[in-house]
Amino acid sequence: MDARIEQVVTSGKLTLDDTEYDVENNTYIVGDDDEVIVIDPAYDAEAILSEVGDREVMAVLLTDGNEHHLNAVLEVAAAGEDDEENWAPIALHRADRLLWRDFFSRLAKEEEDEDDAKALRSIEPDIWLEDGGIFEIADVQLEIVHTPGHTPGSVCVISEQLGSLFSGDTLHRGRPGSIGGVYEDLRKQLNSIGALLTPLPKDLQILPGQGEETTVGEEDSRWETWGALAQESDD
Repeated sequence: MDARIEQVVTSGKLTLDDTEYDVENNTYIVGDDDEVIVIDPAYDAEAILSEVGDREVMAVLLTDGNEHHLNAVLEVAAAGEDDEENWAPIALHRADRLLWRDFFSRLAKEEEDEDDAKALRSIEPDIWLEDGGIFEIADVQLEIVHTPGHTPGSVCVISEQLGSLFSGDTLHRGRPGSIGGVYEDLRKQLNSIGALLTPLPKDLQILPGQGEETTVGEEDSRWETWGALAQESDD
């Protein structure tokens, strides 16, 4: 098997509910010497595409529709191609469509050229992710698991062949994933995490959207202790 995982760490600012947060994001590149799939590009398209090199980007997978996963997505999907027909397809869960449309509507308002603004407002993902959906790259499979809570359309990506779970911002090392410690729907997120982890091998590597890697066993052992966080968020 020639498939491998490469990581690019980028940083920037993210605004949620009028509050600005500093965010450090993990982008993952999965593939071989010829073709790759990019998971969660953020902030610095140039750095991500530098790691991609001359390989073809076959798809861009977004684990949620928050701003930091959208601000570099078009540049990475284009990968230097001027003709949009040659861009890699962008994939997002339909439940985060509103987040997508809000982001590109804000960009459109900043455009002076009305044609450019109209084009931004009309952009949609090319693929709507579904629970159980499969992507193939370099002879390995990437399975989509819908894990709502962090956002309605949050997903994780599992590759049994690579022994890895890409958990996005659903799950970070030692805690449920969040932006600045703020949880959108923590009870639903915890239910998603529990259902996700229970059937998986304990030694499966977890590669989160932020921070350091961990394992299914480590996080599964912590899961029940996070119930207190849910009670705090209710208060």
